[in-house]
Amino acid sequence: MAEGQLAQLRAEVVSAESLAGLAVDLRLGEALRLGRGEQASGGREKPSILSDAMEAVIGAVYLDASLEELLALVRGWLGDRIACASRVPGIRDFKTRLQEYCARSGLDAPEYLLSEKGPDHAKQFLAVVSVDGQERGRGEGRSKKQAEQAAAASAWEAFDPQMPAAPEIPKTAVGAGQ
Repeated sequence: MAEGQLAQLRAEVVSAESLAGLAVDLRLGEALRLGRGEQASGGREKPSILSDAMEAVIGAVYLDASLEELLALVRGWLGDRIACASRVPGIRDFKTRLQEYCARSGLDAPEYLLSEKGPDHAKQFLAVVSVDGQERGRGEGRSKKQAEQAAAASAWEAFDPQMPAAPEIPKTAVGAGQ
């Protein structure tokens, strides 16, 4: 693959969303030690905490095991995701896909308008994306980035209904002994 495609593949596979999904599959949230406040606010299910914990586990294995053991473990955990993402790098990066589509089609660059609601510990963001002055999609998320990606995915489906915005990415295969 070209360097740019490899960068997109890496970003897809080790994104916070992907690592949080892996942590959920491994039930890592159950093993976390959290303060009372974080525990009370649902910290065991927060994607940011789960992805950070997954990174810490991978780092600990890196420090404690051989490189071969680490690679075997990561391939077991992320192999299906790597294979899927390598077929079409960046398939889930809707902001980039929408930006490139607009450029190829002679349209203005997408513009995102963000708003937020809720208390600081449970903030929700809403993004509205417009192209050529017309609203093309809306999306929500726990971060600005998630909301913008969701809005771009919605816009992508509006531009090309034959291309679903969110292809199915296989669940991580967590096998016995891993």
